[in-house]
Amino acid sequence: MPVNKKQNTTPPGAEEAAQKTEATPVMLSPEPFQEYLRGEIRQATRVVMEEIMQEELTQFVGANWGEITPNRHGYRNGYYQRDLATTNGVIEDLNVPRDREGEFHSQAFERYCRYEPQVAEGLTQMFVSGTSTTKVGEVANTLMGVAPSASSVSRLNQSLTEQYEQWRKRSLQRHYRVIYIDGVYFTVRHGEKCDSTVLLTALGVDQEGKREILALRAYAEESKDGWGCLLHDLRARGVELVDLIITDGHEGILAALREQFPATPRQRCTVHKQRNVMNAIPKREREQVAAECSEIWKQATKEDARINFAAFQAKYQKRYPEAIQTLREDAEHLFTFYDFPTRMHRYIRTTNAIESFFSNVRQRTDTIDAFTTETSCVTIVWSVMQDIKLPKIPVD
Repeated sequence: MPVNKKQNTTPPGAEEAAQKTEATPVMLSPEPFQEYLRGEIRQATRVVMEEIMQEELTQFVGANWGEITPNRHGYRNGYYQRDLATTNGVIEDLNVPRDREGEFHSQAFERYCRYEPQVAEGLTQMFVSGTSTTKVGEVANTLMGVAPSASSVSRLNQSLTEQYEQWRKRSLQRHYRVIYIDGVYFTVRHGEKCDSTVLLTALGVDQEGKREILALRAYAEESKDGWGCLLHDLRARGVELVDLIITDGHEGILAALREQFPATPRQRCTVHKQRNVMNAIPKREREQVAAECSEIWKQATKEDARINFAAFQAKYQKRYPEAIQTLREDAEHLFTFYDFPTRMHRYIRTTNAIESFFSNVRQRTDTIDAFTTETSCVTIVWSVMQDIKLPKIPVD
């Protein structure tokens, strides 16, 4: 109920499994996402209610702010504040507009109490669908009895995306110890069909070992242009020096890196490499061959790793030439992690940091079969990310 308040204004090998266990944060239940969604509904309710009351007062006064019309009667006179109790929690300090003569009384609270279940459902759909203008109009129409103006709907959409936009444009540190680059796929509905959308992702490790997602962009597919935009964005927001970049072997990533970070050492993800190699091995032998392949990067020194690398090639060259050809591709970047302190090795051989992070994200969003727009996909994934804390890793 409203309450008056203040009156003022590839089958992975054993090592891969071990790495994922070590790198994966503690998996949390979906409840944090549901709580976040309830918070978003409260915020959406606040924005919708305040905009509706502004529209009500405009109709009551007969003129927009500062407008002179022959039908004007009365003038605006600031706000008072009150709370609104909802099934999703209390919305505090709603700004309720008033007129100079004290004759205006909003009907929004009475209507909200009458239609709260429908409004809450509508606001949930509005959030999940990327704040659809149609859904905003339907919710506002339920509360007001009339459709809001196009400018009012536009203001609602802007308000609901401000936090994400601020995060997306925030300044970054000049120097990062490590940056992981990888694409993660989600399902987005386009009309009656569903397609994959890839979230191009950069996860950074600063000089203290703190990890955070630096950038997130949605594209229909991975490409040089997409990765180039993401890397250019990192530079534009302040990144100048990176000690190591970890990637898979996607040509789009490699081409973009050659343009944006040509002097930065690169580590090819050994798990992705092993998967590629195993694709050329018969299934009946993959387990054994994968175990031998993973041994290459378990060695204590780069020299020993290279010896194992050569031995593996010699053993399987005649039997599986395609697999060995795949192994040799980009080989100069398979051992870069050995140039860094030993304590860092298990964290910087692969892009598992991103994969395990998004495994956590998926656990919280698995109630959404398909996102309705790329905007809703990015916004909800970003929202969930805010509650996932990644532990520090050693950087020296």
